[in-house]
Amino acid sequence: MKTKTITACLGFLFTCAAHAQSPEENYPTRAVTLVVPTAAGGSNSIIARLIAQKLQSQLGQGIIVENKPGANSAIGAQYVAKAKPDGYTLLLTGAATFTTNPILYPNLGYKPQDFDYVAITGKTPLVLITNTETGFKSVSDVIAAARKSPGMLAYASFGSGSTAHLAGESFSRKANISLIHTAYKGSTPGLADLMGNQIPLSFDTLPAALPLIKAKKIVALAVTTESPFAQLPNVPTIASTGLGEFNFAAWFVLAAPKGTPVAVLKRIEEATKAAMGSADLQQSLLLNGIENTFMDGAAVNSLMNKEMEHNKVIIRQANIKPE
Repeated sequence: MKTKTITACLGFLFTCAAHAQSPEENYPTRAVTLVVPTAAGGSNSIIARLIAQKLQSQLGQGIIVENKPGANSAIGAQYVAKAKPDGYTLLLTGAATFTTNPILYPNLGYKPQDFDYVAITGKTPLVLITNTETGFKSVSDVIAAARKSPGMLAYASFGSGSTAHLAGESFSRKANISLIHTAYKGSTPGLADLMGNQIPLSFDTLPAALPLIKAKKIVALAVTTESPFAQLPNVPTIASTGLGEFNFAAWFVLAAPKGTPVAVLKRIEEATKAAMGSADLQQSLLLNGIENTFMDGAAVNSLMNKEMEHNKVIIRQANIKPE
């Protein structure tokens, strides 16, 4: 009888120990919040919503996409950095959140080291765009107009210190022209002003600009990547216009708060890889101007370090300051 009692107690203890491990092993057991630290309508929101549809099928739980814009993505990033590291609050953002903000803003409220990086979920070129009223048909037209009236031609970006801002300043320096930078709080208001001819030029991500380009409401002059993009096969690269090496792309990073259990990170990474491997998601991304570029968490850090060094050079050369 005594032996049976001991055996029963040991069995109970082993059962308890197994249950103690279940929160990580059974992840997720409820909905996951995917924070986008920019306004709705921009490229971050577009890719987040596309991936969320597939990711929730892979994880078996709902994915709630929540926009928390402000301070050039710092508000949303800080929110996730301080969230409980259990895998139920994730961040999907452009790489500039980690590779430009820390250079420009010393008091962000977060550091790149405050996150565990899960994956790169895609990339997209930026595009130099104008409206139908300017008459600009090419990069050469823009350069000629800027040289004719130095310091008079303005361009929009979706935020001070954003990848679009850096691309614009690099373009100005390589073309030996002076453009006025106007920072907007996201893509949507800048594109609205561009269409209304309140501003003549803009650098923006292709996902944000593509519907307006297809509708012929704005004009694409060039893309900022090394190669042309499939959705705009007749639009040249800036590098091909004679300005030398020019390569700017927006990378989309999926991250979790630092200290998230390894098993949970692996589960999210595997689910993301499987989601991005689906043919219909790949097609949806392409139609929205996003290249399906999956990289695992280990590869993200290497890319981040390379991008940060590149951005430091641009910021120093253009003397970019926080606005």
